[in-house]
Amino acid sequence: MTDQPPVAVTAVAGRDLSRADGLAELLTAYHLFTEAEKGLAVGSVDELPDRYRSEIRSPRSAFADDTVVVAREGRAVVGCVVVTAPVEGASEIKRLWVDPSVRGRGVASALVDGALAHAAESGASRVRLSVWSWRSGAIALYERAGFGVVDSWDARDGLVCMEHA
Repeated sequence: MTDQPPVAVTAVAGRDLSRADGLAELLTAYHLFTEAEKGLAVGSVDELPDRYRSEIRSPRSAFADDTVVVAREGRAVVGCVVVTAPVEGASEIKRLWVDPSVRGRGVASALVDGALAHAAESGASRVRLSVWSWRSGAIALYERAGFGVVDSWDARDGLVCMEHA
């Protein structure tokens, strides 16, 4: 077995993100992969819907009121998840993505744990998320973290809504 460098997880206020943090690259991979999974494969960021392009072009603006939990291996950002500020006691996590080169090392679990910890520190009494039904690995990860399936708040076909109290 080879030694793997440690991965550190930290929370960064969206308004404090910098262009050099590598988040845009992770968001690009996330959105291009997600569109392909939905059967809407696009070749570049320019072909993505406006809302996704704006996240990629300026994560600092897109997530200004949110917190981004990032995983770093050395100086490289290798994973992220966005945690929204609580509204009526609930935060939401979204955009969980781990670079394929570090998958299988517990990075996604560490990001979810970091997101839950941040939400609790921010006063959220519950955390919710939506995940595409075909992402069985992600659903299993969320269930291991204590999320359960709840009635959907999103009308899009194929989404599973989950909540952690």
